[in-house]
Amino acid sequence: MEKLTVIKVGGKIVEEQDTLNQLLADFANIEGYKVLVHGGGRSATKLAAQLGIESKMVNGRRITDAETLKVVTMVYGGLVNKNIVAGLQAKGVNALGLTGADMGVIRSEKRPVKEIDYGFVGDVKQVNGALLADFIRKDIVPVMAPLTHDGNGHMLNTNADTIAGETAKALAAHFDVTLVFCFEKKGVLRDEHDDDSVIPHINRQEFEAYVADGTIQGGMIPKLENSFDAINAGVSEVVITLASAIGGAEGTRIRK
Repeated sequence: MEKLTVIKVGGKIVEEQDTLNQLLADFANIEGYKVLVHGGGRSATKLAAQLGIESKMVNGRRITDAETLKVVTMVYGGLVNKNIVAGLQAKGVNALGLTGADMGVIRSEKRPVKEIDYGFVGDVKQVNGALLADFIRKDIVPVMAPLTHDGNGHMLNTNADTIAGETAKALAAHFDVTLVFCFEKKGVLRDEHDDDSVIPHINRQEFEAYVADGTIQGGMIPKLENSFDAINAGVSEVVITLASAIGGAEGTRIRK
């Protein structure tokens, strides 16, 4: 099967010119078929503040009311996405910016209200992998914004890690997929205060042991849960590494 790399980068990387330029160069150098999934939360928070809209966060996740939804649609689907697309075009990469609504490529449903009402936040139900694969084989490089739709005319703010994971799973039927989560550390660390204590490989049992003893905690737990889900759904390999190391051998690797 042909190789495909799905790379997820956080907003922080794509929102600052220096790190964006580095990312565009590194991404352009990746051989073969590829997809980029990006965040953009800090830009959304900043613009919301300028417009007098308060950003509410719970456990690091944004509560998306109707006004906030307008801002994230503008920022993720417009400003951040098109900036990346233009930058990749300048490097000879035939990038196409997409939200989940474009061609109905990712459909979600609004997250049900349990203890917390997240507002207009989508849980992914379906990714059209065949359509994406068709584009990719025509040497088009999808650049996916963290927005989806519900099929009834509503946009939904959707976690970029989830979009990357679900897109990688859907494409695993068509390609040999490697999913790369770019992170501000070199990988999953044994000791959060030692940047060089990267755990090079991790399996499910080790993950559960690390969570039990407190080595792995916080936001890294859902990232790894996403990673194991992706592997179980047919993704060949998941890598957690620095954005500046996407082409290299560094980072934490998860395989079947």
